[in-house]
Amino acid sequence: MNSTAPKRTDTRVLVSGASISGLTIAYWLVRYGFAVTMVERAPHLRPGGHALDVRGPALEVAERMAILGTMRDRSTKLTGMAVVDSDGQEIFRSTESTLTGGRLDSADVEIMRDDLCHVLHEAVGDQVEYIFGDSIASLTQDESGVDVTFVTAAPRRFELVIGADGLYSRVRRIAFGPDEQFLRAFGDLYVATFGMPNFLGLERWQVMYQQPDSVGALVMGLRKDVSARTYLGFSAPKGIDYGFRDIDAQKRLLADRVAGAGWVIPQIVEHMLRATDFHFYSLSQVRMNSWSRGRIVLVGDAGYAVSLGTGQGTTVAMVGAYVLAGELATHKDDLVGGIAAYEDGLRAYVIRNQDIALEQNAQPDEPTDEGETAPTGGIPDFGALTLPFALKNYQDRWFRCRPG
Repeated sequence: MNSTAPKRTDTRVLVSGASISGLTIAYWLVRYGFAVTMVERAPHLRPGGHALDVRGPALEVAERMAILGTMRDRSTKLTGMAVVDSDGQEIFRSTESTLTGGRLDSADVEIMRDDLCHVLHEAVGDQVEYIFGDSIASLTQDESGVDVTFVTAAPRRFELVIGADGLYSRVRRIAFGPDEQFLRAFGDLYVATFGMPNFLGLERWQVMYQQPDSVGALVMGLRKDVSARTYLGFSAPKGIDYGFRDIDAQKRLLADRVAGAGWVIPQIVEHMLRATDFHFYSLSQVRMNSWSRGRIVLVGDAGYAVSLGTGQGTTVAMVGAYVLAGELATHKDDLVGGIAAYEDGLRAYVIRNQDIALEQNAQPDEPTDEGETAPTGGIPDFGALTLPFALKNYQDRWFRCRPG
């Protein structure tokens, strides 16, 4: 952590979730002098996860955090991709774009989720109090703060609670209501990500297979001697009911849904059942009329998940975290006013990103003569979907006006 960080104030903030948005906002809050505690349900930073794309204004956020160079060093550095049929024969190939990252000649950074979390965690350093292996049990607020009970730790009081705990946010459920009020499914698509042995021998390359019934897989190998990151998914037109915390049940469900699929799906399923970094998602957005209740506020996927499909979620989350931290610093004597400024300044940007994701999801791939699907008109230029956002220079404003 940079030694120019101001002295901590008496303003105590609890961030729930060691996520991209959670770690980003923790970094900035510490720089602005807040006393930050972070609670994370996992016993440590979560391993695995999918490839993330950092674009446009989020690159500027990363530059201001002095982590952009490190992110580029740890990026996927893919050189291309292929689509194969059920026999493993290529039906599409590109060395200009990839399915997960778009054009390879863009300035965007594609990086694995766990790698980006580690970069952010290193930037935050020891300036945050971490509570791993625990989660929030209840939130009770009044005009001056929030009383928090934890599943394990002793109760504490904070001036502010920030939910950065993802699509199935516990903070959102406690403070706002059940998930079904806010989650909007994307055509009932479900996908799992996990690591497995790189038995395809992929190096800086990804391969996709998809059937007309929407059973599909994508395998990404960064080096031949390390595990491959794998996506395995399906669609369910009527939707399914699954326990978002029951990993064993999710694995059984996924194995059943993709049974009988071609290519190397049977081998992938075998490795999936043994994976320890398994994550299962429904492709959904979070749509809310307000991201706050008094001194409880949401950031990133917890309040406005965009979609796994367009790769804009990380950019929106990092921008949102930057804006929320900056507005809280600007309104340090009126935190609720700072939250209102965050919502006012960010909402149009978030809604437009979510609308673009809906538009992109409505464009299906076309079936080939063999029955498999290949991308329509090549791979989308995700960079063209990136919206501009004028970032305020909160840091200069804070250091000019802070006492002493």
